[in-house]
Parts: sequence; C-alpha cells; structure tokens
Amino acid sequence: MQQKTYIETFDKGPGGWFGWISNLKGPAPLEIRDSAAISRSPWWIDYNHAPPGAGYLHMLYCLMTSGVQVFTELYMEVARANRFVEGNFPTDFTNAKLSVRLKGELELRGASLVLLVQGKIGNIASGWMLTGHPLVVTPEWTEQTIIAAPDPKLWTCLGSRHDRQMNYGEIDFLTILRDVNANIMLVLFPLIVAPMGHLDGDPHILRPEKDYPVWRSRLPEGYVLMDEIRIEFDGGYRDR
Repeated sequence: MQQKTYIETFDKGPGGWFGWISNLKGPAPLEIRDSAAISRSPWWIDYNHAPPGAGYLHMLYCLMTSGVQVFTELYMEVARANRFVEGNFPTDFTNAKLSVRLKGELELRGASLVLLVQGKIGNIASGWMLTGHPLVVTPEWTEQTIIAAPDPKLWTCLGSRHDRQMNYGEIDFLTILRDVNANIMLVLFPLIVAPMGHLDGDPHILRPEKDYPVWRSRLPEGYVLMDEIRIEFDGGYRDR
C-alpha cells in the first residue's frame, strides 16, 4: 500500500532533492542549512525547450520520482537517499495538493516560480508547468499550497527546442499528470535571454552561455530557502 502524504523537512539532508549545473555536468548538490534547502543564483539557463518550445527556464529544486537513476553513484553523491522513491509514493499527481514553506529574496525580472511535473513514455519526456498558480517568495517564511488540477488551461507544456525532439515533446497532459514518472521541479519561467552584443545566427538555434554570452542582469537573481515540502495525493495508488 502506497503512502498518501509525502513530507520532506530536510532535517536529515537533501532527501533526494538537487539543483542542476548543465546538460553536460548534470545534477548539483543543494546547500542544506538549519533544515532548509537553499538555491542561489546564478542558475543555469535550461535551453532544452527554446522556441519552438515554451522557452527558457532556471531549475532551482529537482526530485526524481521513479527509476533506477536515483540509485546511481552520481545521484546518491549529490542528492543522497531519495525518500520519495524509497517511500513508494504515487506518481499519479492528479489533484495532488502540494504545500511548501519558503522564504528568500528574488529579483524575478518577469519570471515566476512554478511547479513543473515531467513524465516519460518511451524515450520522450514531456514536462508541464503550473503557470496558472505560481508561488510567491518573500523575505519572511510563508506556507503556500497549490493543487495539481487536471485543467490544461492552468499548465504550459515545455515542448522542445529544434534539436532535442528525440528527447522532449508534448504528450497528452492528463496522461502525464496520471504518471509523473520522471521528476518534479520548482523552476523560474519564463526567462528574458538577451544576447550580449551582435549575434551571428538565430538565438534559439544557438545555445545561451554556450554559443553566445547573455546579459545576466536581465535574468532572475537571488536565493530561495525551502524548509518543508508536503504532497498529499488524491488517489490512483498503485505499486510501481
């Protein structure tokens, strides 16, 4: 029988949560201090979903929800034991209630902090962001709750940049929500990616900060502390 409520307080380390360095370097450890997971800028510009996908984002907090990858040496070194997978929690996020306790200081510059859920069918991963209900970060602790409602109008599909369509794409939203078998994240989206100086080529075909420099002053800056995340599942419990 799967448990119905996942709670991570970071009292015993990251519990499987991590940040992200880049496509080539992979996951990065989060700073854990006083039972809070801290994410600080500068964050990597995720360009995997550049137009014709939804656009660019920063990945602040990431958690694998299933798969053998969470038990590899790299992920164990960076994120430690994944208490979500080890606890056999559901991957059906339909109407799941997610509550987080946050504080920090952010210069958003047009972005919002939103939940991202991602599932895979075959080799294609499809990510959906709850852009209709962003989270708010303030200098004082707040607890906020969002619902993973099965309403596609509240969500934005990540899609894929021109050369990553063998890895990313759009899969039916309700199908993904019923089986978030890849990961969940808190991300900053959308980003203003402004080339620094003349650019010889299409910025969405090229890769920011790899093929050309950008104005970091137009991207979000700051830090976020998360000292608790709780997910209450509505149903659909089954053994993986």
